[in-house]
Amino acid sequence: MGEASGSLLVTGFRRAFGWARGILALLGLGVSFALAFPTVRDAVLQPAPLPEPAFAVTNPQPTAVIDTTAEQSAVAEEDPEQRALTEFIAKRYRVAEQAITGIVSSAYRAGAEHRVDPLLILAVVAVESRFNPVAESVFGAKGLMQVLPKYHREKLSAHGGETALLEPDINIRVGTQILREYLRRSGETEGALQMYLGGADEAASLYTGKVLAERDRLKQLAERTRQLAERAKRLATRG
Repeated sequence: MGEASGSLLVTGFRRAFGWARGILALLGLGVSFALAFPTVRDAVLQPAPLPEPAFAVTNPQPTAVIDTTAEQSAVAEEDPEQRALTEFIAKRYRVAEQAITGIVSSAYRAGAEHRVDPLLILAVVAVESRFNPVAESVFGAKGLMQVLPKYHREKLSAHGGETALLEPDINIRVGTQILREYLRRSGETEGALQMYLGGADEAASLYTGKVLAERDRLKQLAERTRQLAERAKRLATRG
């Protein structure tokens, strides 16, 4: 009887010791796992990585180009016609004058380069995007002049690809180049605008009417400003 009891005690002790070892092993594994992998709470409290810039420039423009743009904006501020257009557009479309100054300057520069009326360029920008440089349509048209990248990849390759369309100056340069091609092919402004929109239906006619009406509005302002500037120059000469 005493031997049996002693045997049972030894067996029980061995079992308890085995359970304790098992529990300690599991605890050790749990600690190792916790060190290797953060908890859900840790993951939630972990600071999120900073987002990438929305419109990162993969091919930055050389300093000289940036300086040229700044110089052109300065010219736009000093030129009475461009300044008047800037003030009018900024008020009409509720956009900061500083942003519009650069857009007007780009339109005049692109117009001179491709022999396109800068007021027509600005009118297209007004109707296409209302001077929003990051506008994007459901069809994928991008930027101020709503250029469709898939149809103009060759033109965009010189500027680093379609992401460059979100840069106002490049968007206007590419859009003006496209508009110039359509003017040559069509031989008339109305036809070129319909081609720019991509159709010749009633919607295209409505679009053309809006662009031309906006151009005429800008033209009246530009002519009036020119006349006032010439009058002021004559008065200054007489004095």
